[in-house]
Amino acid sequence: MTKTVLVLGANGRFGRAAVQAFLNEGWNVRAATRNGEGQKAQGLSYVACDVAVARQVVEAAMGVDVIVHAVHPPYPKWAEIMPVHTANVITAGLASGATVMIPGNVYSFGKDTNEVLREDAAPCPSTRKGVIRVAMEQAFAKAAEKGLQTIILRGGDYIERRQTGNWFDSHITNKVHKGIFTYPGKMDVVHAWAYLPDMARAMAGLAAIRSQFPRFSSYGFEGYSLTGEQLMAAVAKASGRQLKLKYLPWPILRALALVSPLLREVCEMRYLWDTPHRIDGEPLRKVLPDFEPTSLLVAMDDALAHGKSDFGFDPERRMRSA
Repeated sequence: MTKTVLVLGANGRFGRAAVQAFLNEGWNVRAATRNGEGQKAQGLSYVACDVAVARQVVEAAMGVDVIVHAVHPPYPKWAEIMPVHTANVITAGLASGATVMIPGNVYSFGKDTNEVLREDAAPCPSTRKGVIRVAMEQAFAKAAEKGLQTIILRGGDYIERRQTGNWFDSHITNKVHKGIFTYPGKMDVVHAWAYLPDMARAMAGLAAIRSQFPRFSSYGFEGYSLTGEQLMAAVAKASGRQLKLKYLPWPILRALALVSPLLREVCEMRYLWDTPHRIDGEPLRKVLPDFEPTSLLVAMDDALAHGKSDFGFDPERRMRSA
């Protein structure tokens, strides 16, 4: 029998990737958007849903097997909105009997954490957003006592196939067409990255075997652990360009943050670019032994090619090795 997944935030970064990954695995996908509209495909339907309204989330979740909670509010609204979303998704999960799956981030690991981020480590957030994320995860863990199953898949910064305003496309590679690579931190510090199609594919893999897991579990998606130097080399090879290194002007951003709530939140997370961190992916490999990640160069090639009109170069000029 074909299973059904509800993707909350289906027009968002992870949501789009999750819709495609679950469709590829033969699931029926119910994509939740604010207006209930979107591109049509076999096995894909849409439902209008505001995650801030409990009744709408419960109604959207009826009859599904899995709920992917991929809603990502703007940073300045996290404290206000995220607890509401959390409560409503928990209510919907309990009412429908569905497993909730959440794309996690590394914010729960603060400035003083170990370089290798393991899921069995105690959370130690050092930012407001980290504290909020920890509270959210703890709420889902508490809901396990009522019978809700939750699986968190934790990844680093996203690399994806379109421009959405993330670090990779809006800051680091947005001037590649001019031969410029802009980095936000120390070039010799390792940073965790997640290629979105891979991370979503791993989530679909976990969904297929969810009956094997306890009521609450979390896994790290290793993705790519790269220094700035390694990322720059990969981008240069994929774009076929010699790149000049420039650094993100943090002093200017901090000055602008005095009048911009969003930039204040962005500046709070600067530590992630100066603190070495990599995600331990061994537990995930044990439960998904056949999962094959996309190679770094193919991911770079794919990300830059899909954004050719935005990044300003023709992918035919790429010099990536076969």
